[in-house]
Amino acid sequence: MKRNLLSVAALLFGTLFLFMGNGLQGILLPVRGNLEGYATTTLGLLGTSWAGGFVIGCLVAPKLVRRVGHVRAFSGFISIIAIIALVSGIIIHPIWWVVLRAVTGFSTAGTSMIIESWLNERASNESRGAIFSLYIGITLLGVVGGQMMIPLEDVRTPVLFMICGIFYCIAMLPTTLSTAASPQPLKAVRLDLPALYRNSPVSCLGILLVGIANGAYGTLGAVFGAGAGLSDTSIAVMMSATIFAGAVMQLPAGRLSDRIDRRYVLAAMSGVAALAGLLIFLIHPTSPALLIGLVVLYGAVANTLYPIAVAHANDFAASEDFVKVSGGLLLLYGIGTVIGPTIGGPVMSVITPHALFLVTAIAHVLITVYAIIRSRIRAAVPASDRDAYTTIPTGTSPMLTPQSMSLADRGSGKPPETGKPSEAGKSPESSDPAVKFG
Repeated sequence: MKRNLLSVAALLFGTLFLFMGNGLQGILLPVRGNLEGYATTTLGLLGTSWAGGFVIGCLVAPKLVRRVGHVRAFSGFISIIAIIALVSGIIIHPIWWVVLRAVTGFSTAGTSMIIESWLNERASNESRGAIFSLYIGITLLGVVGGQMMIPLEDVRTPVLFMICGIFYCIAMLPTTLSTAASPQPLKAVRLDLPALYRNSPVSCLGILLVGIANGAYGTLGAVFGAGAGLSDTSIAVMMSATIFAGAVMQLPAGRLSDRIDRRYVLAAMSGVAALAGLLIFLIHPTSPALLIGLVVLYGAVANTLYPIAVAHANDFAASEDFVKVSGGLLLLYGIGTVIGPTIGGPVMSVITPHALFLVTAIAHVLITVYAIIRSRIRAAVPASDRDAYTTIPTGTSPMLTPQSMSLADRGSGKPPETGKPSEAGKSPESSDPAVKFG
């Protein structure tokens, strides 16, 4: 275990700075854009273009990596990200920012997939869980650390953009200078929406809606904070505390879903997220402490939904199909993160900045209602036959990549299939190979 961790220490060090740059740039652009007077709709397009670029990157980047190799591709992707961060501080123009943000999303998918595939090859079966947990923890610290840089310098100057560029250049060094052999070629994940829905309707629709809610908040949360009168420091605290609260809630929510029907947990957590969002929208809290408290409550429950939905989908899938199912759900989540900011920006412009949480509340109410309806139609998988829950924080970035699902693969530890319950008590999905992803 110690040997495996030491072999990826330099790579994880670079990952920390990569996500510090991501965290700082992700909050810097909407805060600076808001000060420049850009429309909320335009600021929402920053998230839409990033997520769109990320989804395309997950599909296309593996081909580019296979063509030029991991090290060259990684250096190229991260160089593009660093250049864009610096250019964004020079060219202050909304259209350029939106276009460049899509390129950043594409390149971020490439860098993340390379890092995760590298970690996956260095991990043994015994160390895989530890390395995945450490990787997730580093991404969390990186994003939060980057966000907390906001109060240290005036966002009206190009200094913070330059710091982003420095972070990205530091992130490039460990992989570029490494003498370790490159990992195997990246594998692209094929998205099959009909098969995804047949496998688990709740997970399919639920993750799309979670992507809409998380994408809207992740992109426009800082804009909401500015519109609500929060200082730059308070905005950074709010965004960071939301991530931490979601990380803390992962384990108790997951353990609860291991004991009872996961759809009930999804419905309950979504209901609380909807309630917190509606309270923010309806009462317009003027106290910064109350406002941040409600947003943190929202983040604590909203960020538990994705991994529970993934675990529910895997309950009805063969263990060897874990990566394929999870990879397809990741791309579906990405589609949601494209839709969320696109809807959230205009709604905030027409109503108030607080209407951001009206958008998230509607998404979470739909999850609650649909999860309850499906629980009446399809029997739950017995606790003894369920897939083991694994924490997958989605607050650290809009989405992970299919390679991260390979790193987190725990299919070998899943109990043997004994026939999963279905709509009528016996699941046709569990016995019909046409429904599987194999």
